[in-house]
Amino acid sequence: MIVGSVKENNSIEKRISITPETAKNIINLGLEVILEKGYGNHLGIPDEEYKKHKVKFLENSNDLITQSNLLVQLNYFNTNQLQNVKAKTILVGIFNPSQNQNKFQDAIKKDIKIFSLELLPRISRAQSMDVLSSQSNLAGYRSVIESIYEFEKAIPMMMTAAGTVPAAKVLVIGAGVAGLQAIATAKRLGAVVSATDVRQASKEQVESLGGKFLTVEQTENLETKGGYAKETSEQFKKKQAELLKEALKKNDIVICTALIPGKPAPRILNEELVKLMKPGSVIYDLAVEQGGNSAFSELDKINVVNGIKIIGIKNLMNKLPLTASSLYAKNLFSFIRNLYSREKKEFVINLEDEIIEKTLIKKES
Repeated sequence: MIVGSVKENNSIEKRISITPETAKNIINLGLEVILEKGYGNHLGIPDEEYKKHKVKFLENSNDLITQSNLLVQLNYFNTNQLQNVKAKTILVGIFNPSQNQNKFQDAIKKDIKIFSLELLPRISRAQSMDVLSSQSNLAGYRSVIESIYEFEKAIPMMMTAAGTVPAAKVLVIGAGVAGLQAIATAKRLGAVVSATDVRQASKEQVESLGGKFLTVEQTENLETKGGYAKETSEQFKKKQAELLKEALKKNDIVICTALIPGKPAPRILNEELVKLMKPGSVIYDLAVEQGGNSAFSELDKINVVNGIKIIGIKNLMNKLPLTASSLYAKNLFSFIRNLYSREKKEFVINLEDEIIEKTLIKKES
């Protein structure tokens, strides 16, 4: 059985799905690995690093696609690539199900099996495969670094002969994986950090990292069984806006990370709230690809309103592709290991396995 991966379009995606380390691990399962020639060159990983582990290379990506039993990518395959995928081939990646359903159905009609790893259940057995957590951790970290670059002032408090430089104040909206890492990073760099989240359970996590938790009094349960945030009522949104009015006036940097699975990102900062911030302040909207938490945020743009920078850069992982690739490749290997039967020497789609059942894209009825 052959696991293959072709080069991504490096102008929009610098990460790779298979590293030399995970190639070795996949081959140790009893599988073959075939990659497109020059697969990791843009990251400083020459083909020779893979060949040490008996990875094979092909120049023609269409030949590679045709020969593979399982193909791993980051982004979903384009139309030309899909034409070369044979029946019963398995595709695994981060395929954005909410936007690609029509494309999926065309492939499913050809008896192609598609697994999208954003759909992994939140169970302990799936933790090593959790691509969203691994990439969100890095996004939370990098969003703080990018915000500081745009902020143009020092972050930690400094005592100098010329006087004291006050510490910058950072507010994190949404205390999930990305938000918690943003809190930790900003705190390590010397900022005064606060955070808000609709889930009361996140209070302890925020405070354990040294952040101040800002909350709205509530009676409704805003957390799903899987631990994700629910959509809030209009009454809650009004209370949240009142809470943020005072916080935004005091903070220098805001990191927005709030998401609701399967739905557009909640609009938390309207135009009025954004304009309460001081000129020179920065808002980094990590939710921009899902519609954004903040007014004025746009994909791949830095907008300036009243001297406030609103950043909406898509695919922040391109800022640290080596680390992101390493984590993603390990997640993928764990998924492949769960899918492959060494005894039968084939990939087994066992729908009684919750991991496989939840991530498999189904035929629309």
